[in-house]
Amino acid sequence: MRKALILPGAGARGAYQVGVLKGIATLLPENAPNPFGIVSGASAGAINAAVLASRAGKFSAAVAEMEHVWSNFTADQVYRTDNWTMLKTSLHWLSAVVFGGLGRNNPRSLLDSSPLGELLSQKIRFSHIERAINRGHLDALAITVSAYSSARSVTFFQGLEGLKPWARVRRIGRPAKIQMAHLLASSAVPFVFSPVKIGGEYYGDGAMRHRAPLSSAIHLGAERLLVIGVRDEHPDPEPREDAGAERPTFAHLAGYMLDTLFMDGLYADLEQATRINVIMEQLGEKALEGPVANLRRLSTLIIVPKEDIRQVAERHVDELPRGVRLLLGGLGAMNKGGMQLISYLLFESGFTRELIEMGYRDALEMEDDLRAFLFDQTMETASLALKRDLFLDT
Repeated sequence: MRKALILPGAGARGAYQVGVLKGIATLLPENAPNPFGIVSGASAGAINAAVLASRAGKFSAAVAEMEHVWSNFTADQVYRTDNWTMLKTSLHWLSAVVFGGLGRNNPRSLLDSSPLGELLSQKIRFSHIERAINRGHLDALAITVSAYSSARSVTFFQGLEGLKPWARVRRIGRPAKIQMAHLLASSAVPFVFSPVKIGGEYYGDGAMRHRAPLSSAIHLGAERLLVIGVRDEHPDPEPREDAGAERPTFAHLAGYMLDTLFMDGLYADLEQATRINVIMEQLGEKALEGPVANLRRLSTLIIVPKEDIRQVAERHVDELPRGVRLLLGGLGAMNKGGMQLISYLLFESGFTRELIEMGYRDALEMEDDLRAFLFDQTMETASLALKRDLFLDT
């Protein structure tokens, strides 16, 4: 059965995905190749996906390289953090607001992500993706971006011959040789990082219009899907009516937006997949006809953090460079409400190492489920990491 790994948007929380993959590596034979025929990613998940694809011949080595990078991250490897840049950015935005815009000189992003391109050019050999496909270690790599002009989700995929493009309402799949620009575009968080031009159009973060994050892998032939999320699913309690609620700051709203972009579409898609599985179960052996003739059951396993990552970020926020803290503090990020945003931008080793350890621990706690997934044993069709009633009304 063709297996797929789904890595949704994550920002600095992508370190959690690395921890889960590290746990998976311990369950495989020594020197085993990549166990996932399809690897699909968006935003920071796209970068993790590309690293795996480029080193698919030896899964444990790929994960070890990812762990080395994420464990030693500093924010200045992702975006410019020096005090002079932070000061210029603050003054630039202030001038644009005060003067009602600066024409062609309007600010394009909150942060300058040019260091990320330099890091990726050192760590990813894009030519090795094709080599992995030719050697049978990978069927397809899928990277999703959001097109600003045509207002649609575009999944660029590189894979075996015979894989066909697709077109749905405001989302398409298009064959391409995955390059640096695809990764930078997919991780270009709106407002935070600048859009990236590919061909004749500008693209941004892949999570923005990706309302069906599972669909790319399904179009490419996946039958079993492993999803590594980056948000715990224990919502904050509803405040009392007499509680002194604080008005959301800009940073609080930005973090809320990123959380919505990265994870809400995923859960809507999982809910739909679970409902289809239940319908298929009830139909039994009855053959489907017409537009639904190609429907099939999917085995889906999802792993998400069991702890609130905002609390982890709060323990490590002081690791950010002073200039970044001042800039984000001006947006209201240095309080509890702003920790959502901080957790996506906290590319510092103390934070990322704790998330790697969290992901590793969560993966080992699900060893039986992961073994069933990896070695084609019987699995439930609903998510094994979360109760089915998260996706169905009961």
